[in-house]
Amino acid sequence: QVRLEESGGGSVQAGGSLRLSCAASTASEYAYRTQCMGWFRQAPGKEREGVATLWRGDGITWYAEPVKGRFTMSLDNTKKAVYLQMNSLKPEDTAMYYCAARGGSCSPFTNDYTIWGQGTQVTVSS
Repeated sequence: QVRLEESGGGSVQAGGSLRLSCAASTASEYAYRTQCMGWFRQAPGKEREGVATLWRGDGITWYAEPVKGRFTMSLDNTKKAVYLQMNSLKPEDTAMYYCAARGGSCSPFTNDYTIWGQGTQVTVSS
C-alpha cells in the first residue's frame, strides 16, 4: 500500500514562506514505486506542471526554472517524507500543490507519475 498526503499549504503575502510536507505511507514491498518523489502544481485553467523532484537514492534534486533559488526540496532522515520549502513566494506561485511518486528515474513530466496525493492549496496575495 502506498499513500501520499500533503500538508502545509495556506495563504500568505508575497515575499512570505511556506513549507509543504508530503508524508509517504509506503510499505517496504512498494519501495520500488517511489524511487523518485516530485512536487507539482496546478493553477486554475492551467495544466499541471513539475516544480521539483528528488531521487531517493542520492538526494539529487531538480527544480523548474521559475522556482530556482526560492524553493528547496528535501527528504527526511527516514526517507518516508519529503518537504518543499518555499521562500520569497510570488502571486504566480498560487496553485494547488501535489506530491507525487514514480518507480524509476526522476522526471519533470506529470504523466510519468503514477502515485499522487490529494493536494494542498497555496495562495499568495499581492
